Amino acid sequence: MKTIDKIPTSKLGRTAELVKTGVKVGGNYLKYYSKKAVNPDTTKDQLNEDNAADIYDGLKSLKGSALKVAQMLSMEKSILPNAYVEKFSLAQFSVPPLSAPLVRKTFKKYHGQYPEDLYDTFATQSINAASIGQVHKAIKDGKKLAVKIQYPGVANSISSDLAMVKPIAVRMFNLKGKDSDKYFKELEGKLLEETDYKLELRQSREITEACEKIPNLRFPKYYDKLSSERIITMDWMDGLHLSEFAKQNNDQEKADKVGQALWDFYMYQMHILKAVHADPHPGNFLVDQDNNLIAIDFGCVKKVPMEFYTPYFELADKKNIDNPHFFAQKMFQLEILREDDNPEEKRFFSELFHEMLSLFTKPFNDTTFDFANEEFWNKITELSEKYSKDTELRKMNGNRGSKHFLYINRTFFGLYNLLHDLKARIVVNNFEKYL
Repeated sequence: MKTIDKIPTSKLGRTAELVKTGVKVGGNYLKYYSKKAVNPDTTKDQLNEDNAADIYDGLKSLKGSALKVAQMLSMEKSILPNAYVEKFSLAQFSVPPLSAPLVRKTFKKYHGQYPEDLYDTFATQSINAASIGQVHKAIKDGKKLAVKIQYPGVANSISSDLAMVKPIAVRMFNLKGKDSDKYFKELEGKLLEETDYKLELRQSREITEACEKIPNLRFPKYYDKLSSERIITMDWMDGLHLSEFAKQNNDQEKADKVGQALWDFYMYQMHILKAVHADPHPGNFLVDQDNNLIAIDFGCVKKVPMEFYTPYFELADKKNIDNPHFFAQKMFQLEILREDDNPEEKRFFSELFHEMLSLFTKPFNDTTFDFANEEFWNKITELSEKYSKDTELRKMNGNRGSKHFLYINRTFFGLYNLLHDLKARIVVNNFEKYL
């Protein structure tokens, strides 16, 4: 794979790259409408493929929060056209890495030493590269290590990157008024946390020590003296990425074993720790030769305050969803309904969220749940398509829900997708064994 010798770090340089991408996307639309004029049956499939490729090519040269947004969008399989999902999913663990000279220069800048001064051996060619950093293999005192190096300028460009993305997001999600700022501040805060590798060290210890009692679940050990604010060193963990394991596995027992460990890991964090690994994409999980699940990244951890946790999970209970008075009360507590809503808005959003919650909470209302159930997934896809085409929804103010929905919904949606890829069957309350 071609390496990168330089990443634009100034606001001007990064804006210029996005403008270039915008010009390419504009050209794709011109081609599409020209073909459409000649052949009215022309579909948007080629347009989606061209746009996805051009947008991804532009973002991968910027890395950082711009590419992180693409990674997050790749998890929205039932919302985005498939061309975008396939292309953006490359941002999870397969993007062009930094060149060897830039790796050494970046390491010296962040750690005060060159990598060869710190480790017995250090591979300057990265093993995998993602949105915020890339991983290298090293050896010290006979121990195999994984060294994650943050891309230069990532932390300093988050605010300006999001400022560029904001106008697009406001139009896409129909956000109106100053109230939409809470979502961007939540996103900015979490992205800034992901660039603080000292914080990641603390978070990894807190969660791994609490969850080590869960069977079939492993974590790397992290090393303070070999880490800093922009570099983190941990044990090298052998295994397949979760998506690779899922593709090649045909053994239901193995799928259930890995899936149950994944489900228990998340339920224990959510219900007991009230803090959860909020980046559940395949690049953050491995499966070893004994079919144990390995969690390898704790940069994005979402704290779950009780004022959100309580109404959120009260509405995971079917009898509460179907109680109109109770349901309406929780809609206000979760900021889905607002005091300034008119009757039409209250009716519309009550019906929308009742339909959504009745579907998305199905796994919580059974003793066991089969994530291979295609009827469940088809209904999710149908519901997404229904509201993506709803002209009434586009007229409404899209500022709906507490800021905490942003990462909690992302967590559950990502978890569901991973379990669906595995085709796993899980025991819902199995995590209670480990209290």
